[in-house]
Amino acid sequence: MTDSVILDSKEFHEAVHRLAIEISERIETTDAPLALVGIRTRGVSLSRRIARYLQEKAGRKPALGVLDITLYRDDLTAIADQPIVRGTQLPFVVDNAWIVLVDDVLYTGRTARAAITALIDFGRPRKIELLVMVDRGGRELPIHADYVGTSVETTREQMVNLLVDEEDGRDEVLLAESTE
Repeated sequence: MTDSVILDSKEFHEAVHRLAIEISERIETTDAPLALVGIRTRGVSLSRRIARYLQEKAGRKPALGVLDITLYRDDLTAIADQPIVRGTQLPFVVDNAWIVLVDDVLYTGRTARAAITALIDFGRPRKIELLVMVDRGGRELPIHADYVGTSVETTREQMVNLLVDEEDGRDEVLLAESTE
C-alpha cells in the first residue's frame, strides 16, 4: 500500500475550525441544548476539539458524549467472534437535545445508521446531525453528513485513514492505494 496525503496537519486543523464555525452559526438560532457525541474512536477526539473551539470562540459549551456502536453494527458477526465493547457515556439528557454525531470518515453510511439507532435507545433528541471529517462517497444507505471537513471520491479498494494526535501522534488524513 502507498499513502497519499488528503489533508496535512495545517489543513486538518483548518477543517476542524471551519466545522466548529459552521456549527456555531447554526446553533445561534436555537435554544435547544447542544451535545457533541463522538463515535468511537477518532470521532471522540474530533468532538472534543470542536467543543473546545465552540467554548473558546463562540462562548457556547456543548455537552460531550461518547458512543460505542459495536453492538449496533449490522456486520457484528463478521468483525469478531468476541467483539470488544468499550462503553457509551452520555452524561446529559438526550431528550430534546440538538445532537451532532461526530465521526471520522463517512463511506457506506452503516456506521452512521448504527449510531443513530444506538442514540435513540437513550431518548428522543430534538435533532440529530452528522459531522464527518471526510466524506468518501460510496453510500449504501440514504445517509448524508450535515458538516463535512473534506470530500474525496474513492474506490472500494482504497482506504481513507484519519490520524489524530491523541491516538496516532499526528493529525493527518491519508488515502491508501493498493499496489497489487
